[in-house]
Amino acid sequence: MLSINMEDVYKTLETCSPYLIGLGIVLVLAIAAIIACRKLSGARKFIVRSQAVLAMPLALVIVVNLICFGPMNTLITLATGNGTISEQTSADAEKLVREIAGEGIVLLENNDGLLPLSSGSKLNVFGWASTNPCYGGTGSGALNDNYPKVSLIQGLTEAGLELNQSLVDFYTQYSDVRPGLGMRTQDWSLPEPPADTYPQELLSGAKEFSNTAMIVISRLGGEGSDLPTDLSADKLPYTQNSDKYKDFADGEHYLQLSQTEKDMINLVTASFDNVIVVYNGANAFELGFVEEYPQIKSVLWCPGPGQNGFSSLGSIVTGEVNPSAKTSDTFVYDLTSTPYWNNIGDFAYDNMQEFQIYNKYQKRDIVPSFVNYVENIYVGYKFYETAAVEGLIDYDSAVQYPFGYGLSYTTFRQTMDSMTTGSDGSIVISVTVTNTGDTAGKDVVEVYYNPPYTNGGIEKSSANLIAFAKTELLEPGASQTLTLSFQPEEMASYDARVNEAYVLEAGEYVISINSDSHTVIDSETYTVPSTIVYSVDSPCSSDQTAAVNQLQFAEGGVDYLSRADGFANYDEVTKTPDNYSMPEEYKATFINNSNYNPETTNNPEDKMPTLEANNGLKLADLRGKEYGDPMWEQLLDQMSVQDMNLLISQAGFQTVQIDSIGKVATVDCDGPASINNNFTRVGSIGFPSAVMVASTWNTELARAFGDSIGKMADEMNVSGWYAPAMNIHRSAFCGRNFEYYSEDGVLSGKMAANAVAGAREHGVYAYLKHFVLNDQENNRANMLCTWASEQSIREIYLKPFELAIKEGGAQALMSSYNYIGNKWVGASSELLQSIVRGEWGFQGFVLTDYFSEHYMNADIGTRNGNDACLSPMDVGANNVQDTSATAVLAMRQASKNILYTVVNSRAYAPENLNSGMPAWQIALIAADVILAAVFVVLEYRAVKSYTRRKVSETQAKQ
Repeated sequence: MLSINMEDVYKTLETCSPYLIGLGIVLVLAIAAIIACRKLSGARKFIVRSQAVLAMPLALVIVVNLICFGPMNTLITLATGNGTISEQTSADAEKLVREIAGEGIVLLENNDGLLPLSSGSKLNVFGWASTNPCYGGTGSGALNDNYPKVSLIQGLTEAGLELNQSLVDFYTQYSDVRPGLGMRTQDWSLPEPPADTYPQELLSGAKEFSNTAMIVISRLGGEGSDLPTDLSADKLPYTQNSDKYKDFADGEHYLQLSQTEKDMINLVTASFDNVIVVYNGANAFELGFVEEYPQIKSVLWCPGPGQNGFSSLGSIVTGEVNPSAKTSDTFVYDLTSTPYWNNIGDFAYDNMQEFQIYNKYQKRDIVPSFVNYVENIYVGYKFYETAAVEGLIDYDSAVQYPFGYGLSYTTFRQTMDSMTTGSDGSIVISVTVTNTGDTAGKDVVEVYYNPPYTNGGIEKSSANLIAFAKTELLEPGASQTLTLSFQPEEMASYDARVNEAYVLEAGEYVISINSDSHTVIDSETYTVPSTIVYSVDSPCSSDQTAAVNQLQFAEGGVDYLSRADGFANYDEVTKTPDNYSMPEEYKATFINNSNYNPETTNNPEDKMPTLEANNGLKLADLRGKEYGDPMWEQLLDQMSVQDMNLLISQAGFQTVQIDSIGKVATVDCDGPASINNNFTRVGSIGFPSAVMVASTWNTELARAFGDSIGKMADEMNVSGWYAPAMNIHRSAFCGRNFEYYSEDGVLSGKMAANAVAGAREHGVYAYLKHFVLNDQENNRANMLCTWASEQSIREIYLKPFELAIKEGGAQALMSSYNYIGNKWVGASSELLQSIVRGEWGFQGFVLTDYFSEHYMNADIGTRNGNDACLSPMDVGANNVQDTSATAVLAMRQASKNILYTVVNSRAYAPENLNSGMPAWQIALIAADVILAAVFVVLEYRAVKSYTRRKVSETQAKQ
């Protein structure tokens, strides 16, 4: 989502114009009266002038009150919020940041046991990024500036390493500021010093200082744009200046080395025998170059480590912490050979001009665009493992570091002790992990399944993560037995073609424990004797209603990758699109605000509900009541249409106060790595990126993270958290990958579920975002039509949201900017009603991403399950403007969803509940009373003076 922007503030101020015009008229008339009274004399002149003078401040006070209690009410309430984080809570959060980073930094290579270095070792650190590292990402998910950050250099020195200060000074003097990268301006330039600018004395001094060097390579992503896939001058996004990227050859992309970086690496490897490479970035990078240099012996992947996570990098380099992280993404040698490569980016339709809108952020006209998820279910490791089995690729030449891969300073042995059936029908696996090395450490147990596949049948990957667990810290020789379990139905595949439901086909399922997605340690076979179809009559046990076809409209006639005949259609379906026209059948039902007409969906049989009843209930009376309790209807009967519209339309960073039901205002804040109040500028400690959290493979740390966020939010008086962000790393180039966990839905979902549950312990409701298929930033807010198979949507992209709701108890969702197929996500009842509420049993409310008045519409949203608009002010389409019975019934349901979530949050805990008006309103009313008294006194004195003058004049005439 976007942070609040001034253009919307200006639009709100425009609504104040009638009041300001009225004030202007009063001032003009008062001044005219003062001028005119020059022709008068005596008491008459005095009274006209005094009344005109008093009228000006009185009019100003009245207008200020009308504006403050009217259009600016919401903004002022948000800007005067309170609540700060205690020093102890911040200190606890900082400690947790270090723990997460300590378990989230992945050791990718460690030849000759170069790492760890002993404390006190001398180290030369090369690379401009060493002094300008990536802490997270940019945009609404960025860290705040309220707390000092531990730099990479500081983290290394804290660990007892002695660094070559001359190198640090050299990079700092070259460029001490990282180029800006934001939601509306993108700058990915890399101010790496050219090799010929290194003074010879600097290099010779470095050789004398130490024979060990560290090279830091960093990449930063941000909200609003994806990382460039082609840095050719004529291929750059419209916001970029091609002169900044001459360090890359035409056709090169941002996730490979620039020429200057290559030159720097050549310079370092020519001078030092022991080289460590640190890749500091959340987006999977082409690291094949490390194999070209025998001097590069150790490689660490350090995604954005948050406020003070670089302290843990130092601890890992010196061995104080033994790395235990595993990759959350697949690292391939050549990103241009990935199945998604030709189908990410900017594809504008050539037949949708009538739907053109002006994007005020980009300051240009845009038409609907599209992206085709042609790779189907074969995302990330699921493609590479299956393609290798089918002979499409040579795995070792395509994949450098598999998903779930990571090294340690010690060694482990895992044994699959047993696989049994639990009393509930679950598959139960017992695994013993033994530390066979000489250093204490942690290990991860990864469980995958390989289902039976029929050529041309339901699409299936040969490797699918289904469960995982992390050990405690094991001393050398120590063992721990872990028990992991899952239901057989979790291995079912979605069959959109024949059964239109999940299907667990008969056959043998190979269940294995792996060291990564590719390397099997041990396995057992689970046999399904006969095919099970989870149809309407027999849904999956975790579903409220059966998952059946809902999203066929989102497939859009696109051809998708199939495993049939060894991926025989690979070349055809993964090529660059050659048709840029939306098919007429989909164009005919495409809607944005230019052609939306609520009357077309009004139901003449709908009856207007009861409004403004006097039932004497307060929202607090409903705390703890079931969603279906009849008392809800009585409470909703008390609301007016205006009440419901205000609750729906101005839900940006808050839920508003509604007097008719005694609802208090609540505050929601940005995430996902912290809690940031965009109005008061109060913020929390910034945690590591979601990628680093996922790389821990430690659900207990994920829960502790959510718990810490919940505690800090509670102290800040914040009830809603715009997080976790949990879209899929479909592409390595998504600018917002730092906010998202992984390429895998199970890993992402399990981590998110624990973060949500941790925050919920403090009464804080988490908004899962961005729901759904918001897996690229380019054109996300430009009516981006995302086409995907129903099977891939359910198995890949919905999976993390599903787990976070079913297992984490999530109470809120943030719908995404994009369209699913030809429908804006917020207008898809198939997603928001049938799947989320129907199948998954979600009881909560759905909020838009930052509201775009171009194509988002509160009316179409509320009719289809999107309950509220993320806008703190009136921008037009966030108001439900239709007052038909159909519209009001939809508003009533949306209001219930919002109120149910809020009343069961921390806001209505007895210790937090404050049903009075905001402090600023009390202060303003008090000021009004004082000013009123002053005006009364002044008026009394004026009248008294006038009377005295009038008497004097009368006496003088006599």
